[in-house]
Amino acid sequence: MLQPLGAMACALLFRLLLLMALAASSQGSRLGPTSPLRYSRFLDSSNVIFLRWDFDLEAEIITFEVQVRTAGWVGLGVTDRYTNMGGDLVVGGVLPDGNVYFSDQHLVDEDTLEEDGSQDAELQGLTEDAVYTTMRFSRPFRSCDPHDQDIKGDTVRVLAAYGLDDVPKLDPERIFVKSIFLLQKIHPDEYDAPEDTIIHDLEIADFLIPEEDTTYACTFLPLPIVSKKHHIYKFEPKLMEYNETMVHHILLYACGSASVLPTGIGHCYGADPAFSLCSQVIAGWAVGGTSYQFPDETGISIGTPQDPQWIRLEIHYSNFQNLAGVYDSSGIRVFYTAQLRKYDMGVLHLGFLTVPVHFIPPGAESFMSYGLCKTEKFEEINGAPVPDIQVFGYLLHTHLAGRALEALQYRNGTQLQTICEDDSYDFNLQEARDLQHPVVIKPGDELLVKCHYQTLDRDLVTFGGPSTINEMCLIFLFYYPRNNISSCLGLFDIVYVANELGQEVSE
Repeated sequence: MLQPLGAMACALLFRLLLLMALAASSQGSRLGPTSPLRYSRFLDSSNVIFLRWDFDLEAEIITFEVQVRTAGWVGLGVTDRYTNMGGDLVVGGVLPDGNVYFSDQHLVDEDTLEEDGSQDAELQGLTEDAVYTTMRFSRPFRSCDPHDQDIKGDTVRVLAAYGLDDVPKLDPERIFVKSIFLLQKIHPDEYDAPEDTIIHDLEIADFLIPEEDTTYACTFLPLPIVSKKHHIYKFEPKLMEYNETMVHHILLYACGSASVLPTGIGHCYGADPAFSLCSQVIAGWAVGGTSYQFPDETGISIGTPQDPQWIRLEIHYSNFQNLAGVYDSSGIRVFYTAQLRKYDMGVLHLGFLTVPVHFIPPGAESFMSYGLCKTEKFEEINGAPVPDIQVFGYLLHTHLAGRALEALQYRNGTQLQTICEDDSYDFNLQEARDLQHPVVIKPGDELLVKCHYQTLDRDLVTFGGPSTINEMCLIFLFYYPRNNISSCLGLFDIVYVANELGQEVSE
């Protein structure tokens, strides 16, 4: 059948680019059929579908290997946030006679598969044994096929499906979607753990989670006592298996001497203001995150007079089912060493202040909020000149209405670059991520945080606040060398907001 000239040209261009990429990568680190794949994840709660993957950023090719407990067909692809319809799915299997079948398909609707006109996936292996069917293939990050979803540096909704026989037919009970950040810079296993590593747990002890939607529990804990300077080089969440769905986030704030700190466990932002002391974040975890290891050149300094001696451990619990009698001992596990890194790291907290005057209208297809940080005052706040800030990682945070976040860098009124972003943000996947390349922030730069919300499913105004059903807009930048500035948050024009609400307020 004749194709329109535009489609033919696009197909030819794609094949040419793919051949060029393959030729270039064959001279370097192209992933072959037997190359080890660095990343892996189960895609379902029953651990039936196991995914391995890796990628070549220069060639813009990603390799997947999906292993499923079935003797039938298997499928893997990408879909969007709202529906599986239109999602792409690479399908394959092994027939009883040993022959294999493999094709690049897409979902016409929730129940029907159709083969793509352009076959853009390359089979690298398809096997079946007494337990598993395993399919390995590569595909470009993007193609000219309108049925192929792009692989980008955002959160990706990975679509997996399988059957019990060799007739590819969709069954809702065997379709799974999991959000994954596919294009990770470095796998933690690539870092060497120092031989003198010491592990220290900072955790809340047998805390009875209140029968309330939202609880912010805080306690103060000593950091490891060391006789000389050490660096914390890695942290990971310490979660109780049955309470994982109730723990929304965990933050560590740096504190000085224990002389003014309260004892026990209290509400972080309740009647006793002492439980909100200490405001400089040094580490954090949120829903969906895992462990995070800092680059080899930096770490969190402990053991010197300038370093924190204690931390405030803050845990946000979301008990929307108002369950009674649930005790928790979650926290953060830190790994530290006497083998010092070159730089002490810090965390810069951007976005805007979480207050009720931040409001988002109901029924909004798209609503934007902005927070501006002007670094021109950093030297005054720091009490000394501030050297260039080298940003190497970040953590994004909104609540359920958040759809995308972005941090932009401006200098002398001109936009320089995007520091970090996620156009497919998922509340259930909030993890510390590395930048592909460090970003240098100079004194006087302006940092703009943009948060995109959608409230089509809400009938009431959404206000800024601590609860999961409220909203936030925050980005945490991991950087070195450390300074004394913990946050640079935007604040709404209260007079403007009041006037928009029909209230008369003077300056």
